[in-house]
Amino acid sequence: MSQLFNTIETDFPTSRLPAVNVASVPQRSPLRYPGGKTWLIPHIREWLSATNPSILIEPFAGGGIVSLTAVMERLVDQAVMVEIDHDVAAFWHAALRNGELIASWVKEFDPTREVLNEWETSRPRCVNEHGFRTLVLNRTRRGGILANGASYMRSGENGKGILSRWYPETLARRLTEIKRHSKQIVFCEGDAMRLLPTLLHGWGSRAAVFLDPPYTAGGKRAGSRLYTDNAINHEELFSMLAACEADFLMTYDFSQEIVGLVREHEFHAVMVMMKNTHHNRLPELVITRENLFA
Repeated sequence: MSQLFNTIETDFPTSRLPAVNVASVPQRSPLRYPGGKTWLIPHIREWLSATNPSILIEPFAGGGIVSLTAVMERLVDQAVMVEIDHDVAAFWHAALRNGELIASWVKEFDPTREVLNEWETSRPRCVNEHGFRTLVLNRTRRGGILANGASYMRSGENGKGILSRWYPETLARRLTEIKRHSKQIVFCEGDAMRLLPTLLHGWGSRAAVFLDPPYTAGGKRAGSRLYTDNAINHEELFSMLAACEADFLMTYDFSQEIVGLVREHEFHAVMVMMKNTHHNRLPELVITRENLFA
């Protein structure tokens, strides 16, 4: 990846806001999400403060950290979250409708390997069980990956194995807080690319859109490996944003295809240097309609 970065000609500046240590940002989502955007929260705060929208639309919701932060920190009045993954969608349905119930199940749950195997192979009887199952597997699998074939944590944090990321009291508090703000959050299960035109038309300039699509542009494999639903027409997404009135902030992995689309539509982009699991520093793009972070 570093070799690819060196071969792409770009005059994109580095963002004046660095990627923050996730421990310095309030952890509001119960989900551990591959490619989560907690590091981006300072950018989100400044962007929403500058644009002052009434509604935030998050078409690729995933762990939902941006919508949760925007609502809980009163940066917007309302958030609309969209997620196509059926398991993740079940979690949000359950958390927003019955957060206190899911929180009580979390406190009582003992995630032994035998119990996890039962939940993994069982068929949930209702959306609450399905949402709880998603949370259990997400918090006990390596990297929070829900895609088929993902394995459970082995040694984990301090040798705690599958218990490394299972914090009952903390997770219960987050679920309770989400339920407290549930009237401000609308959740839709569906295809973002199909729903986004209607959402953009409905709210127009009153809305701001945060987009973190699967990273499958430029031949990247991370999105296809981490997410069950990963196919997306990146060119169509850029054209959709160029034609709408809403402001937006979008993140992408660095690739020639995305650099070309940013230039074609005359958007603005800055680079944020990230560290991968091998501690290599790699650029991630933060793309906006206006020049905000240079």
